[in-house]
Amino acid sequence: MAGNVETALLGGGCFWCTEAVYLEVRGVTSVESGYAGGEIAQPTYEQVCTGATGHAEVVKLSFDPTVISYRDLLEIFFTIHDPTTLNRQGNDVGTQYRSVIYHQSPQQEATARQVIAEMAHVWDAPIVTELSPAPLFYKAEDYHQDYFRQHPMQGYCAFVVAPKVDKFKKTYAERLR
Repeated sequence: MAGNVETALLGGGCFWCTEAVYLEVRGVTSVESGYAGGEIAQPTYEQVCTGATGHAEVVKLSFDPTVISYRDLLEIFFTIHDPTTLNRQGNDVGTQYRSVIYHQSPQQEATARQVIAEMAHVWDAPIVTELSPAPLFYKAEDYHQDYFRQHPMQGYCAFVVAPKVDKFKKTYAERLR
């Protein structure tokens, strides 16, 4: 199966939300929360939260393209966050919460451009999702990994993450593990 695994690097606001959804997707073999697109090596959560490092909170997905396509992953991505708000998702504000697709190949870039163009007809405001070549990815601290499953009753998880996961499950029931 190792030959059938591809990688996607996506930022759609808080990585706890994005990670929680993609952990439920059939064909996604692993999800890591982390940071990408910034200017310092090995940033910490505290540094990224200041907005001064230039990093976005992202998830690194490994997926089997024979089970789920990159296109399908992007369609989910555009359903679970608002790609029309610059550097913001709900009450999370700052460049670290920007909407971003870091493509791994020319094929991923072409697919992302096509999906963005299609999604422009779905949203009432212009899509501001950044599309850039994949930079270095820095895995977030261990306590951020699988955060929602470990802390479902924590306030942010209960009121922000859980509704996004529920929306995904209702919208994409056929994609659940």
